[in-house]
Amino acid sequence: MVGENTAAGRAAGLAVWVAAGGPAGPAPPRLPLAFESFLYLRPGHQALQASPAPVLSFYLEDPAAARTVAQLHVSLDAETDTARSPAQAPFGAVQLAPGLSTAALHLLLDAAEADLARRGRRRLALRGYPFAYDPTGAATLAETLRQRGYRVALAEQNYALDPARDYEAHLHPSERRRLHKCRRHGLHLEQEPPYLLPTAYEFIRACRQERGQALSLPLERVQAMFRHFPREHFLFSVRQPDGEWAALTVAIQVSGQVLYNFYPASPLRCNALSPVVLLNEGLHAFARASGLGLVDLGTSTLATGPNASLLRFKRHLGGVAGLRLSWEKAL
Repeated sequence: MVGENTAAGRAAGLAVWVAAGGPAGPAPPRLPLAFESFLYLRPGHQALQASPAPVLSFYLEDPAAARTVAQLHVSLDAETDTARSPAQAPFGAVQLAPGLSTAALHLLLDAAEADLARRGRRRLALRGYPFAYDPTGAATLAETLRQRGYRVALAEQNYALDPARDYEAHLHPSERRRLHKCRRHGLHLEQEPPYLLPTAYEFIRACRQERGQALSLPLERVQAMFRHFPREHFLFSVRQPDGEWAALTVAIQVSGQVLYNFYPASPLRCNALSPVVLLNEGLHAFARASGLGLVDLGTSTLATGPNASLLRFKRHLGGVAGLRLSWEKAL
């Protein structure tokens, strides 16, 4: 790892450190974080994100408190002269400590934009986390980016289950009937051992292929995620009485508050039962028992626009709608 001790100016006692990653991955912060880092923004996970481009890390430090109060990791794409955050993950952008001001974020982004422009990057693209993860922080970031002239490149609806609410009581009547049907047919939830991951991946891949969809990650990458972060990755399934899988998902604990339903899948032969409703009941129960604050059902965006049928299904599951934004700016 190669570090660059760059103080890009100070405001209210804060300073920016720019760190260039090396073969071992992005540089970790010099000072402890004043917040819990989302999984995808940890240097260890950044190192797993498939990108041949180098990664720069921008850390906003509060020397008086001996804490890092914001972080931004960007991948430098030489082919398009673009800097991206994330390299390859559900989201990147800036994560910040509670109560951090827009003035402080301006300091961080001043440094990041100037450094990236010096390196010949002409555009910065940021994919934000769902507002539900940190409503105040996401709003502060959005306002700061608006003030800086960023344009919203993509606005998506994101749905999440609230583990504090009763799952079945908030189902649409049609989904409640499907849940009861699953139970009558003897379907049940299982948490599967990680050694079944290759078989589970093939099941998910085949289910997606039936529906004309592809998986975003190869098996080797998913295995690496389970290997490096075993406590944050889970396999949940719905099994039929004969033991066959009727539904399966990879679930990821993104933080101490968020469980992400990453790769849900069910074969077409099970459409009449809709076992994914039972699968989400299991995730809801797991999140509640684990003291988590939400189950992220993700966005439902196709190349042609929102996937209306999938958005409707998430609403019928009792999902609460939220916002997720991606931004761009010419440097």
